[in-house]
Amino acid sequence: MERKYFGTDGIRGRVGEGHITPGFMLQLGWAVGRVLGREHGSKVLIGKDTRISGYLLESALEAGLVAAGVDIHLLGPMPTPGIAYLTRTLHAQAGIVISASHNPYYDNGIKFFSESGNKLSDDLELAIEQEIDKPLTTASSDKLGKAYRVEDASGRYIEFCKRTIHWEMQFRGMKVVIDCANGATYHIAPHVFEELGAKVVAIGAKPNGLNINAGLGSTHIEALQRAVLEEKADLGVALDGDGDRLIMVDADGAVLDGDDILYIIASSRLQDGIMEGGVVGTKMTNLGLEHALQRMGLPLERTDVGDRFIMARLQENSWVLGGEPSGHIICRDRTTTGDGIVSALQVMAAIYRSGKSLKELRSGMTKYPQLLQNVKLGETSADEIMASKTLHTALLQVEAELAGTGRVLLRPSGTEPLIRVMIEGRDGEKVRILTQQLASVVEQLASAAPSLPRRAEG
Repeated sequence: MERKYFGTDGIRGRVGEGHITPGFMLQLGWAVGRVLGREHGSKVLIGKDTRISGYLLESALEAGLVAAGVDIHLLGPMPTPGIAYLTRTLHAQAGIVISASHNPYYDNGIKFFSESGNKLSDDLELAIEQEIDKPLTTASSDKLGKAYRVEDASGRYIEFCKRTIHWEMQFRGMKVVIDCANGATYHIAPHVFEELGAKVVAIGAKPNGLNINAGLGSTHIEALQRAVLEEKADLGVALDGDGDRLIMVDADGAVLDGDDILYIIASSRLQDGIMEGGVVGTKMTNLGLEHALQRMGLPLERTDVGDRFIMARLQENSWVLGGEPSGHIICRDRTTTGDGIVSALQVMAAIYRSGKSLKELRSGMTKYPQLLQNVKLGETSADEIMASKTLHTALLQVEAELAGTGRVLLRPSGTEPLIRVMIEGRDGEKVRILTQQLASVVEQLASAAPSLPRRAEG
């Protein structure tokens, strides 16, 4: 069945528009209660990031769930992976995350975890969609849900994060800059690293509801680079607004993305004899990582972009390590979803065991030049642009220019009105020229009137 409300990662949009309104959230909460809270006394957790609209959406969801007879346990500001962990360990029927991840404060969204701490299945999302459009009915007064606050939520998650590395590991003597993006990790990440012995300098740890991801975090790495150099730190850790992404910076200010981080974790585990299977990446994963893993005898399998696809392939293969360049890293033997703090701890554990710097650990991989350009959509839909004859012709020309020395990826964003143009190849200047060339074609199509000529299928 075609989805009406859910996108690739829950429901997301601008606050006050589309589905991100109090009325829709009330109906959504009720629908979730109807599907996941079949018995009176069922429990659903709600956590959020620090954007100001979280209060609004939380209240509406709470009312809908209570009307359906479901008990609510409020976590307050909590990283997305922390909500997944607490959903599992508190034996809730579901966990709800109110967050738009790395988006600006004026966006927000909803995503869900099942009782096992994994993303909801397609079947459950479709079942919720079918309930949303039904008339809302309220349970009898004796069957209404209740609301509670989980007072020790952050402490529970801090202890969990610390337990993902060996208890004997101490990071004394290591200076770390942590960028919390003024998001959900602001009151958690600094404590995790401090309690493990590191000297921590925290930036982006003063949220005001409007400054989440504003010039900080994993999508604005420049602030962390400056701080690492100014503080003469050993490394920097950049998280995004909801804490499920990780980008790192070495002592020289060089940026390590998700591919670099995957390489370090995989090679460290291989050396320690604890690497299970291969690595799952996505269509965006750099060829340099694939070749580096091949040299170590480790296979790489690619999926569509999105952590749910990575997790599905890991489960299919019984592997434990996967991720994407944006910084979603899944260590399936540690947790059930992408977790920026946990992933950073795995890298720091590799530093501890090897005695090498972050720069030295990353030096075994050489990445191909890769350029990504996001093209904003106008009135023309992403589907029309992707199916156009003009774009197909331009794509064939670019592939002919690369002549087998690189690859091209065109894809609509699953969370924003964008088409992403990515080209990778051995020749950095050629990559730059071809990316601009192809992005220009997409821009022209995006600004054109709808109903573009479609390429013939077959």
